[in-house]
Amino acid sequence: MFKTALIISVYNRMDYLKLVLAGFENQTEKNFEVVIADDGSNKEFVDELDKIALNYSFSISHVWHEDKGFRKNKILNEAIASTQSNYLIFIDGDCIPHSHFVEEHIKYASKGICLTGRRVNLSEKITLSLTEDKVKNGWLEKNFYKVVKDGLLGESNYVEKGFYFKSNFFRRAFNKKQRGLLGCNFSLFKDDMLLINGFDERYQEPSIGEDTDVQFRLELKGLKIKSLNHIAVQYHLYHQLQERKKTNIELFDQVRKNKIAYTPFGINK
Repeated sequence: MFKTALIISVYNRMDYLKLVLAGFENQTEKNFEVVIADDGSNKEFVDELDKIALNYSFSISHVWHEDKGFRKNKILNEAIASTQSNYLIFIDGDCIPHSHFVEEHIKYASKGICLTGRRVNLSEKITLSLTEDKVKNGWLEKNFYKVVKDGLLGESNYVEKGFYFKSNFFRRAFNKKQRGLLGCNFSLFKDDMLLINGFDERYQEPSIGEDTDVQFRLELKGLKIKSLNHIAVQYHLYHQLQERKKTNIELFDQVRKNKIAYTPFGINK
């Protein structure tokens, strides 16, 4: 049995996914499986993933459905149902993990707790400079000063989130503040996710449905959100950010009003 399943949500960016997978080759914790939750990527992406999947030191499975618009929550639920792992770590296919990423999520794992880390947003310049070999060799960690410099120039942002602290004193000091769940960097026991029946598939636009809604419903069930700021670190590859859609906001307002933790629009229908 694997210690954890890494569920990676993707859509068509094979160049980014290869960098993310290279980051998982560099992990201090090796006992994990990868589940690719694919929201309808094209044939070229699927064919290439089939070719490269056996080239990695870890197990990769691919869960795919037809492209019918943004249905990320639906494919995430299918990925959850597909794995036998007891613990789940969720990331996006454009977020490279720090080398201690998996180790730290597992270290702090606890029933009734949902862990959430943070990420630094890399500039287009830094993103374009990365290669699989660089990522495998820990270039981002060894040369993080270059990301910081890039941030001072106004390119990369949230660079302060990219600092990894080993000291328990600093870990406690920087995690006193309550932080919201980040959909690209969170983990919990599978049984705890099943308490709310997974993701609500009615959200068919980016944001809110992948994190804010999940946090709200987990907290209704009594789960606590624990911050892993400066502990579970990610490096977010550059792309244009998507804005929140009014439809998601209206749906979440209804969820908050009804206060129903277990969505009927989740894994078990």
